[in-house]
Amino acid sequence: MEDSGSHDVSRTGSSVSRRKFIKATGAGGAAASLSGCIYGGDEGSSGSSVTIAMGSTTIEDIREDMPGLLYENGLSEDVEIEFSEQSNDTGEQRDQYVSLLQAEETSPDLFMMDTGWANVFIQRGYLANLSEELDDETLSTINEDYFQAFTDTVRDTESGDLFGVPLFPDYAVMMYNKNYAREAGYTDEDFAQWETEPMTWQEWGEMAQEIVDASSAEFGFSTQMDVYEGTACCSFNEVMTSFGGAYFGGNENLQGPVGDRPVTIDEPEFIEALSMMYTLAATEDDENTLDAYPTGLASPDITSWTENPALAPFTEGQAAFHRNWPYAIVEALTGDYESFDDESDLGTMPMPYAVEDGEGAYPGTGGSTSAQGGWHLTMNPNSENKEAALEVLRATTQDDFNIGMLETIAWLPPKPDLFEADDVTDPESVGVVANYMGTLQVAGQGAMPRPVTTQWPSQSTTIAEQVNSAVAGDTSPADAASTLQDAIEASEESGS
Repeated sequence: MEDSGSHDVSRTGSSVSRRKFIKATGAGGAAASLSGCIYGGDEGSSGSSVTIAMGSTTIEDIREDMPGLLYENGLSEDVEIEFSEQSNDTGEQRDQYVSLLQAEETSPDLFMMDTGWANVFIQRGYLANLSEELDDETLSTINEDYFQAFTDTVRDTESGDLFGVPLFPDYAVMMYNKNYAREAGYTDEDFAQWETEPMTWQEWGEMAQEIVDASSAEFGFSTQMDVYEGTACCSFNEVMTSFGGAYFGGNENLQGPVGDRPVTIDEPEFIEALSMMYTLAATEDDENTLDAYPTGLASPDITSWTENPALAPFTEGQAAFHRNWPYAIVEALTGDYESFDDESDLGTMPMPYAVEDGEGAYPGTGGSTSAQGGWHLTMNPNSENKEAALEVLRATTQDDFNIGMLETIAWLPPKPDLFEADDVTDPESVGVVANYMGTLQVAGQGAMPRPVTTQWPSQSTTIAEQVNSAVAGDTSPADAASTLQDAIEASEESGS
């Protein structure tokens, strides 16, 4: 499975197959349920084939259904869809793509590309400029109808040109055990409010502690704070941003320029966010804990957890709350877990925040924040089948294709309006995730892309190490921030 830091088709160690999701929930096939589809005719790139590169597990899941959905949404049936099998590990997949594009291979024609590293390919000039290749109508659809924060992860930061078509996003949410909340006196009316109305970290902490005290939950919160990419790009990035902090002075500097942007780590917002995470995991109060938050709410084991290890204590009934990606919702409700028979047992809410949206110290910070994950389709500039490949890209922008992929493989739509579509909110059509689209829509609106540059792979390791050390109590939050400030400044200078 792919690395969780990429937040992709599958998570680290995840046992969840999208095909398993559909079988478990009984959702019907996309072709049978779509209405008003655009069928491919005889016009277009006759006799062509288009090869799409993606991980082998993804190919297994979409091979039967994706081509049909493309034909139903405008692709000429004369265009044959083929797949190029790549590694399921996102890092290995990225390296395979680099080798192919550096060698100027003409195939694959299209690459399914992680939002976490698409920008590096743009910076290196590896991808076709779709602002120059796609028609105005398709470009207008992408510019106006898609999640803009998600789409921006596949744009050139200087020109604004588009180098990929967003395929599906991933957004983190806070999951919770409704039965534990009921034991503390909370009701369905509260759950309905929590679904779309974020609360502050302080409000959430007090409530979570109340639920733990009133229920059989062993602790309040499980999340991911191991030394790995996911901590730097996502689970801590979300907390830091919600406190108004930033690694590089706000969202305008996420993609560089390296060496010519501020490093804003040794700042009050970063230190307070790190101190809160330490407080939640600490076993007792000390000079580094914060009075506003309960100690011991999170398991101290969060410093050794990635996605699936953090999910296990939640699905097994130990933790009352859990931060994770949409796959975890599916796993909780389709796995063999006594704690979660159906949606009446499992709730979701947007991630909490510390300061209001827009009131952080840096642009784009504050408010409920979810790390931005997901995948795009990008085009090989050396392709000998460009017209057919562009037909494929145009077909993926149709609403019915997006809804069909949600029905077939649980890929979230890349357009916010589709989160409210009748088919998308119908569990009979798209499965259990339909019950949680309200939270996911809010998460998408507050998404924060990761700071992807050529220096980010090494920087993310350094960040994860210092964050992990502070949350574990091995280093004070202030010392961790100071050490990290120096290290990232040096990295920026060496990479400029």
